[in-house]
Amino acid sequence: MPLTLVPTPIGNLEDITLRALRVLKESDLIACEDTRTSKILLRKYNIDTKLTSFHLYNENEKLKSLIEQLKDGKKISVITDAGTPGISDPGWILLKRSIEEGIEVDVLPGASAIIPAILLSGIEPQNFMFLGFPPEKSGKRIKFFESVKNVESALCFYMSPHKIKRQIPDMIEIFGDRNAALIREISKIHQDSIRKTLSGILEYVNNGVKGELVLIVEGLKV
Repeated sequence: MPLTLVPTPIGNLEDITLRALRVLKESDLIACEDTRTSKILLRKYNIDTKLTSFHLYNENEKLKSLIEQLKDGKKISVITDAGTPGISDPGWILLKRSIEEGIEVDVLPGASAIIPAILLSGIEPQNFMFLGFPPEKSGKRIKFFESVKNVESALCFYMSPHKIKRQIPDMIEIFGDRNAALIREISKIHQDSIRKTLSGILEYVNNGVKGELVLIVEGLKV
């Protein structure tokens, strides 16, 4: 397959599939978010495929070159620092343009923080809505939360440890003090699950929080 989006481990380096390793070895080029981070994974599995940086700040300028190489028959894999490329991570622009250009594409199944987080939360998992990172600007963020306050499914957010303290109060104001769970450092040594109301989680993060965060908020009860 000319272009393949390949999920990489979100914590433990063993969380990668045999198929993913084969595709990375057989690629002519791996477009990665951070070459330093990716080299750690590739060294572990003795993969010496050439790397090129491809992240949110250069993906537009790299797009033309990567498309040209794909048209020339090169096999290119896209990976991120952790998880599945394309959702809240680089990869979507290249995937979209490749489809428009008639280039064959594939996306491998693999590591993602959302499924472990929704299950670890203890909140009803059968219906949930993934919403990515909340907007940074307060006005947009409030409108964003307002747009989903009546959703009955669980709401799943990626959260930044540097911003969560000012974002949860907006949630409480709009959603009310719902049950929620903050899942931290999934698949890493210090993985933790904090299951409280939103106000309880706010109290927890006010003492300082680090790492990769997924916040699951209970949907509207009717």
